[in-house]
Amino acid sequence: MVGTYNEDPRVDQLLQERILVLDGAMGTMIQNLEFSEKEFKGDFFEDHPIPLLGANDLLSLTQPQAIYDIHKSYLYAGADIIETNTFNAQSISLSDYKLEGYAYQLNKASAEIASKAAKKVTAETPEKPRFVCGCIGPTNRTASLSPDVTNPQYRNVTFDQLVKAYSEQIRGLIDGGVDLLMVETIFDTLNAKAAIFAVNQVFEEMQLKLPLMISGTIVDASGRTLSGQTLEAFYYSIRHANPLSVGLNCALGATQLRPYLEELSRISEIPISCHPNAGLPNAFGEYEESPELTASIIKEFGEAGFLNIVGGCCGTTP
Repeated sequence: MVGTYNEDPRVDQLLQERILVLDGAMGTMIQNLEFSEKEFKGDFFEDHPIPLLGANDLLSLTQPQAIYDIHKSYLYAGADIIETNTFNAQSISLSDYKLEGYAYQLNKASAEIASKAAKKVTAETPEKPRFVCGCIGPTNRTASLSPDVTNPQYRNVTFDQLVKAYSEQIRGLIDGGVDLLMVETIFDTLNAKAAIFAVNQVFEEMQLKLPLMISGTIVDASGRTLSGQTLEAFYYSIRHANPLSVGLNCALGATQLRPYLEELSRISEIPISCHPNAGLPNAFGEYEESPELTASIIKEFGEAGFLNIVGGCCGTTP
C-alpha cells in the first residue's frame, strides 16, 4: 500500500498543535429548513415512484445550494473540519428509497459541494486551512444482531455486502475530493470492521491513503455499544486500523459522555475526538441543552486533556 497521503498532511500537523473543531449536525440544519416532499425530489427525482421526504443525503443533488450554505455556516462559525452530507449515502440504506443506484453519484457530489465551501473559506483566511471529511455512517442494518426478536440467528446483511456498499461510497468520496474519512456512529463493531476493510481495500486499489477517523456510539449508562462491547473492547478492536483519531459521538450529550471520554483518554494512544448531542432529547424529540452549557462542559474536557477534536452531533447548530 502506498504510504503517502493523497492530500498534504496539514491536518495531522495541526492536531499536534491544538484542538481541532469539527462541524455540527447536518440533519438538524436540514430539518430546520422544512423542505417539502417536492423540494426533496427537486427536478432530479421529480418522477421517482416513492416518497423521498427525509432522505437527507439526496439533497446534495436536489438542493445543492442549501447543503453548500450549511457547510459555509459551520466554516464561518469556526470549524476546521466539515463532514460531507453522506451519513446514509451507501446502497444499503439508500435501497429503502429505491435510490441504491445513485450511491456513487451522491457521494461524489456531496464531497464536491463540501470541498467547494472549504476552499472558498480557506481562500478568505489562508492562515486557517479547512478540511473536508467524508462521512461514513453505520448503515441501517447490523451484521451482529438480528432485527427479528423471534429469530435471533437471522441477519439482514452480510459482511461482504457491507464491504461492497462501503467501497462504492468511499470511491465517490475520494473522487469528490475529501481530505480525510470518518467511520462514525458505530453501534456494531462488525459493521465498522467492514468499513475499515473497505477503506483499506479502496486505498490499495486507488494507490493512495487518507487519514481515517473512527467514532463509536455508547448507547446508555452501561457504557456499551448496541452490539454489547465495552468502550475498552471497542477501542482495542479498531486500534489496528491506525486511525488519525478515535472517539465518541451521538446518543448522549456532553455531560453523559464525560466518564466514557475520561476512560478513553486513559487507554488510548491515539488522539481523541468527541462530538456529542446537544444534551438528551425531550418528550418531543427536541434538544434543549444550551450552547453555553455544552461549551462549558467541552471546555472542561479540553482542560482535562480528554480530547483533541471536538464538534457536535444531533441537535447542534453553528
